[in-house]
Amino acid sequence: MAQVEKRGGLLRKSSASKKPLKEKVVLMYDEIFMTEDPSKCSPRFWEELFLMKVNLEYLEGKLESLDGEELMKIKDNINCLFQHCIQALGEEHPIRVVNALQTLCALIRGVHQKNKSTSGFDIINMLMGFDKAELCMKNLMESLDSLLCAEGSESLKSLCLKLLLCLVTVTDNISQNTILEYVMINSIFEAILQILSHPPSRREHGYDAVVLLALLVNYRKYESVNPYIVKLSIVDDEATLNGMGLVIAQALSEYNRQYKDKEEEHQSGFFSALTNMVGSMFIADAHEKISVQTNEAILLALYEAVHLNRNFITVLAQSHPEMGLVTTPVSPAPATPVTPLGTTPPSSDDEHRLHSGKLCLIILTCIAEPMRHRKKAADKNLPCRPLVCAVLDLMVEFIVTHMMKEFPMDLYIRCIQVVHKLLCYQKKCRVRLHYTWRELWSALINLLKFLMSNETVLLAKHNIFTLALMIVNLFNMFITYGDTFLPTPSSYDELYYEIIRMHQSFDNLYSMVLRLSTNAGQWKEAASKVTHALVNIRAIINHFNPKIESYAAVNHISQLSEEQVLEVVRANYDTLTLKLQDGLDQYERYSEQHKEAAFFKELVRSISTNVRRNLAFHTLSQEVLLKEFSTIS
Repeated sequence: MAQVEKRGGLLRKSSASKKPLKEKVVLMYDEIFMTEDPSKCSPRFWEELFLMKVNLEYLEGKLESLDGEELMKIKDNINCLFQHCIQALGEEHPIRVVNALQTLCALIRGVHQKNKSTSGFDIINMLMGFDKAELCMKNLMESLDSLLCAEGSESLKSLCLKLLLCLVTVTDNISQNTILEYVMINSIFEAILQILSHPPSRREHGYDAVVLLALLVNYRKYESVNPYIVKLSIVDDEATLNGMGLVIAQALSEYNRQYKDKEEEHQSGFFSALTNMVGSMFIADAHEKISVQTNEAILLALYEAVHLNRNFITVLAQSHPEMGLVTTPVSPAPATPVTPLGTTPPSSDDEHRLHSGKLCLIILTCIAEPMRHRKKAADKNLPCRPLVCAVLDLMVEFIVTHMMKEFPMDLYIRCIQVVHKLLCYQKKCRVRLHYTWRELWSALINLLKFLMSNETVLLAKHNIFTLALMIVNLFNMFITYGDTFLPTPSSYDELYYEIIRMHQSFDNLYSMVLRLSTNAGQWKEAASKVTHALVNIRAIINHFNPKIESYAAVNHISQLSEEQVLEVVRANYDTLTLKLQDGLDQYERYSEQHKEAAFFKELVRSISTNVRRNLAFHTLSQEVLLKEFSTIS
């Protein structure tokens, strides 16, 4: 007997003389694409259709092959198919439900593909008909909500989420996807929360649920009241917030793992929990770029959670033993790695890397503004530290590892702003934070040295004095208010020691800004601001240096130890005169709509494109979905 093989909905015999035979489901699709109602000649047509294994490729291809005029001729049949799909979702037969869900995916994608041309037809009218759209979408969303909340098949829940992701991402700009108005009206927010709060369902579907929520939150967020934004902002259930945090942490931990694997070395213990979540996003060396898929969808979800929900910040400060950050998976890795939804393919593109880094720093900015500080443990050797310490660690690490030719000025400004907001909180609440402040001071001084060493190159592209002024004013914050938030009096002494020890760097900075502020060039005003900001730092240097030199001469010591310098400092505070500088503890609060709206619109567009691409390639394979129903006849 001749061998039979299947290709694109056709059954071909090996004999070239025979015409190809079409699958039954393909023949049924062809009937739908006729102008006549297929159920007229075959009353059980729709009932039989949903028992047939869906041929996604053929159905989508057929829709895409028709021009707008041809598609309009079969609009009634398309409407009928859409409505029967929704009806099938309420049936007990799971195979029909699976086939209906997959058919809806194909219909939505296929019709939206046609809309990219200039055919001019309306998507809602083409799929459902204007007169039935409201009822159709109400029934669809209620059915999906019921399937997601039920205790039934995990495969059905997975496919429901895929359908919703398909529905949300069929347009690059989700705010132009008018079908989402019905998703706003018929909310599935509670179903998403239920998935996140229930450990078994979270493990199976948490990732898709979090990505879906992040996208829904961004639908017309600046133009109208988005119910998903409103509801997310008031969630206070601990299990739900922790569930969301776990999903995000695991996804970003996986990103870090991939990055470390690429680095071919294991780094452990330096970064705290937050650093593990967002640290590796910052690529240090411009000459040694490591390409790993960027999970922008999960970063967007983290941003929205931190930005919108004041309760979520506490999740970041908690440890999650069940997360298993360093454990090895028990099951072997799949032969073909699955691309997570919403990830951007590996790229060496500097602009893309800067955007990823910018997103991370925006997240940290949102974290820094309402920063929570847990009380310090009695034993300072305990590994438990406030979240603020992890953020400061990350900022120090960023500062010292990104001084490169392609200088990321915008990221540095955001980084220093994060540190400044943390110090403002410390000063306002008089929280004495036990932190290795010297590492921060050293990093800031090294950054100033880098700006001075590369003055000519950097000034051709950037106003380096904006950044220099911010750094100098951080030191002014420590000088003016440090006695209220540094952990001990000796910490304040150490600040003076570092300024005196590195006085040459501050002297060089003063010389540079004085030179440019006395010239009639474009940097005159900007440099002049730095000159004035250095007044107290110069006063400290000019006050203590002669006394240190005198102490050394009197005691015949060629090089003083740190303790000897500190002794001179402590003995001469009383005669030091400093000027009061106003506005050091003031900052502009973060505002997405006024500052970052364009950035997030492009980000969500990119995520929507990547989610759609990844859905299309690997997540709608029916063999896996039907496996658990294989015993049903």
